Amino acid sequence: MAPIERIADELEKPATDDRSYRVIRLSNKLEALLVHDPDTDKASASVNVNVGSFSDADDMPGMAHAVEHLLFMGTEKYPVENDYNQYLSAHSGYSNAYTSSTETNYFFEVAASSSRDSDASTNGAVTSPLYGALDRFAQFFIAPLFLSSTLDRELKAVDSENKKNLQSDVWRLSQLKKSLSNPEHPYHHFSTGNLQTLRDEPRKRGVNIRDKFIQFHHKHYSANRMKLVVLGREKLDELEAWVGDLFAGVENQDLPRNRWDGVQPYSGKELLTQVFAKPVMDSRLLDIYFPYQDEEDMYETQPSRYLSHLIGHEGPGSILAYIKAKGWANGLSAGVAPVCPGAAFFTISVKLTEDGLKQYQEVVKVVFQYISLIKEHGPQQWIVDEVREMTEVDFRFKEKSPATSFTSRLSSIMQHPLPRDQLLSGTSVLRKFDSKGIAQAMSYIRPDNYRLTLVSQTFPGDWDQKEKWYGTEYRVEAIPSELQASIRQAAESTSKNRIPDLHLPHPNEFIPTKLSVDKREGVEPLKAPKLIRNDEAVRVWWKKDDRFWVPKGNVYITLRNPLSKATPETAVKSNLYCELVKDALVEYSYDAEIAGLEYQLSSFSMGIDIDVGGYSDKMYVLLEKVLVSMRDLEVKPERFKIVKERVLRGLRNWDFQQPYRQVGDFTRWLGSEKGWINEQYLAEVIPLTPEDIASFYPQLLRQMHIEFLAHGNIHKEDAIRMTDLVESTLRPRTLPKSQWQIRRNLLLPPGSDFTYRRTLGDPANVNNCIEYYLYVGSLADHSLRAKLLLLGQMTEEIGFDQLRTKEQLGYIVFTGAKYAATVMGYRVIIQSERPTEYLEERVNAFLALFGSKLESMSQDDFDGHKKSLINKRLEKVKNLDQESERFWNHISAEYFNFIQNETDVEHLKPLGKPDMIDFFNHYIQPTSPSRAKLSVHMIAQSSPKAIAGTISAEEQKEKLISMLGKYLTSVGVDTDTDQLSKRFEYVDVAGGDQTAIIGAISSYLQNDAGVPQQSLTAVVEQGQQLLGTVLPSLGIEVKVEETDLPPAPEVKPTTLIEDVFDYKSRLAVSEGPRPVRDLKEYEELEAKL
Repeated sequence: MAPIERIADELEKPATDDRSYRVIRLSNKLEALLVHDPDTDKASASVNVNVGSFSDADDMPGMAHAVEHLLFMGTEKYPVENDYNQYLSAHSGYSNAYTSSTETNYFFEVAASSSRDSDASTNGAVTSPLYGALDRFAQFFIAPLFLSSTLDRELKAVDSENKKNLQSDVWRLSQLKKSLSNPEHPYHHFSTGNLQTLRDEPRKRGVNIRDKFIQFHHKHYSANRMKLVVLGREKLDELEAWVGDLFAGVENQDLPRNRWDGVQPYSGKELLTQVFAKPVMDSRLLDIYFPYQDEEDMYETQPSRYLSHLIGHEGPGSILAYIKAKGWANGLSAGVAPVCPGAAFFTISVKLTEDGLKQYQEVVKVVFQYISLIKEHGPQQWIVDEVREMTEVDFRFKEKSPATSFTSRLSSIMQHPLPRDQLLSGTSVLRKFDSKGIAQAMSYIRPDNYRLTLVSQTFPGDWDQKEKWYGTEYRVEAIPSELQASIRQAAESTSKNRIPDLHLPHPNEFIPTKLSVDKREGVEPLKAPKLIRNDEAVRVWWKKDDRFWVPKGNVYITLRNPLSKATPETAVKSNLYCELVKDALVEYSYDAEIAGLEYQLSSFSMGIDIDVGGYSDKMYVLLEKVLVSMRDLEVKPERFKIVKERVLRGLRNWDFQQPYRQVGDFTRWLGSEKGWINEQYLAEVIPLTPEDIASFYPQLLRQMHIEFLAHGNIHKEDAIRMTDLVESTLRPRTLPKSQWQIRRNLLLPPGSDFTYRRTLGDPANVNNCIEYYLYVGSLADHSLRAKLLLLGQMTEEIGFDQLRTKEQLGYIVFTGAKYAATVMGYRVIIQSERPTEYLEERVNAFLALFGSKLESMSQDDFDGHKKSLINKRLEKVKNLDQESERFWNHISAEYFNFIQNETDVEHLKPLGKPDMIDFFNHYIQPTSPSRAKLSVHMIAQSSPKAIAGTISAEEQKEKLISMLGKYLTSVGVDTDTDQLSKRFEYVDVAGGDQTAIIGAISSYLQNDAGVPQQSLTAVVEQGQQLLGTVLPSLGIEVKVEETDLPPAPEVKPTTLIEDVFDYKSRLAVSEGPRPVRDLKEYEELEAKL
């Protein structure tokens, strides 16, 4: 083995971090961070390559993204296209990747050992799943195949991913910002790519696209541009040997780090302009973009933190406090956004109200007045010291994150010029006060160095252009000279003429000072909290942290009251009440938030939820303020109007979400005895007045049962004290148990098959969606639950491979268990341009295919799935928040099954293959007479059927022949349009008969154009791929050739749900949840102070 250089053997790390670290460099200059975690149950690795969309060819945008997809499709050593994901799935793992502007990041996780509590290696023989995963992973960067057979499918996956985002304002506005930037800078690129940019247009130019992708990989994927992170149970020496062995074959071309010096994303042409953009959702945003310095080398001082801390502050004296009081804004954020080495933006983003939209110029002036205030005061060391102190505290008590989150993030951080012993702390900890550096940073925030963007569906209304890639309507113009002059005046304001309400923040009283933890060595962590009070009024659960030893805690409170969602009207009132309380607390709670202490307030079916979490030192103080604000809320008409409008907008925007994010709400609604959907809430908001909320919320607080959980660095007496605080502040009457809501679900009868169809609200969304749900049984049935979990494990990889990779139904494909309040089932979600009826058919085919695979599954494979699932169920919680959430979920579910995972494993272990076959044939098999199914179809308005309604069959044929003629000419075939038309005389183009269309093209090429046989095949193949895009654009649903697809079985006809009330009234309901153990077993009622 070639020599390995050790760069760092120790890293700065949090006080609670028990991992050991080493940074090495291989002889090919690939750098790696090795992490030994003796207690991890998940191993992981990530490779970050210093190449992204900025390196795409100008005439082939999306190349870096396409290469990312294609690397998963087989390597020389492991040529089977899904071998990598099959291996990971068999060992409790998964993988993913992303492409950004300057990097491509690949990562996976896998079980840390082949069986729980076993050593990673025995007598030198490797048994860890990590080694096998690393071996397959390394080949991505050594010898990927770029198989021709997978090329078209993965490019369709890229295209589907792009189409998924076409109606997303985040993507649309981001691309608009890029498209309107300096075309000389790669920031201008379209990064995702689609079929046109990656396949159709290049092929028209005669480009061999496979060769292009191979060349891109060879040109940019150099070992010295790669950063690898590997985390496992193995000792560092063993991990080092594996990395040296497996990654030594990555070629090193000694490429320089990618930089784009000498050109900036905004040139003088783009500055001092304002862009008006029309969003899909009803939103109002004002963004101010300042070209800014690259702070990569300023990791010790991070001057932008000073600016973002002050400009983005929400407390008294801040920009937000002032413009919120004026009724102009609901929120503000500020911070630096790195673009690439050598370039960045400092961005100020304001969420405007309706009045704020009209007054956006005044908002901009307020921002510049505050900037003048910061400059006038000069850099304040006490402010930097306060920020620095919190960064040090946060790093000192930083807890572990999930394995893939850690490796993926660290491999990206390694691309930055940090000292290698500061990889964990370098970007997290502010180390020095640098007055000159802050002054230099402020020099970029000036009135001749910015661009404004105003986002609104109504203003100004005369957008005159459309962005090329997403179709966003916009207008761009120079900022009027009068506005420029008044902004300059604001930027030069002084204390004499500045708005007097603006001032720097006061010292933060929420900075934690009590950071001690009562740590006890050798304590076996408890698996459940103790019940330290249990009476008619209150149930208090408590667990002192015995696992993570950080000075943090979480308090969860439910104020149980059936009024909160008794009707859509009371649900909307409860929500508005919570939003008004939060609105009133913004200025006060912001100091707590930046000091690591936050709260949440929300309404749900059982009542009102209050969550407080973070450093435990000042937790009581924040909780008291929240409770008093809830009790004494003054519903001010001016704030009510703004908050109501914001809630109303959110409800209206619901229809414009991705279809797969909507479909689950309808499935839940159709499965609930009592529940409401978005349109019912929407109808109730409009007539509400401030008086309605003022008279309603006392009823919410008048009577309740209190469920309380305190977990973390919280002593028993503190938990009791906080519970007393809730009671003494709100002074509620007790809600008798006889009046508690009972959660119930509707039961689908055996043999039933229902379908509910819903047209999407967004007229421009091209994607349909289906959720195909099969009812299995009660959540309390542990045996059925274990079988359902195992089915989800066994179908996860094969479902993705069959439905997404092979059949290319869509980018969004989910399979697995679905849980409701009291029942459970198996579900498949697909978002696709294909008709929902076709998607339903393909799900039936997939399930039938899996049934046959289950029958023929080897015992080793079956046992492997069980082992993989058991490892997942026994995975440890990684931090305090995860454990708190787990406890609260079990309490809220009202089963109180704190050892649910161990119970699952207990019922998984005895399962045999015959058990699963019987389960599958009864509940899942499409031809089963006893299975119960509910399918929800979300249907796009922009479907081919909708388009077809505007184009006649004759026009469709004429346009197709015209497009085919242009295509044939582009590939060098002389085209006689009249002769080509004759070949299509009897072809059913409008019916999407792709076989006949291809036959007509082949006949023309062979008999009329005289194309030789060796060329004919290639031309027809490319033409066939082109049809997949062209036909839907003409409103033609393509008849899919099913010769290579698993056949769909004949199934019984479905019953359409046309009257939901009638449908629900005919179904039986489930039992309500009941504790799996007598709650007295958890009680510890005697005070132990």
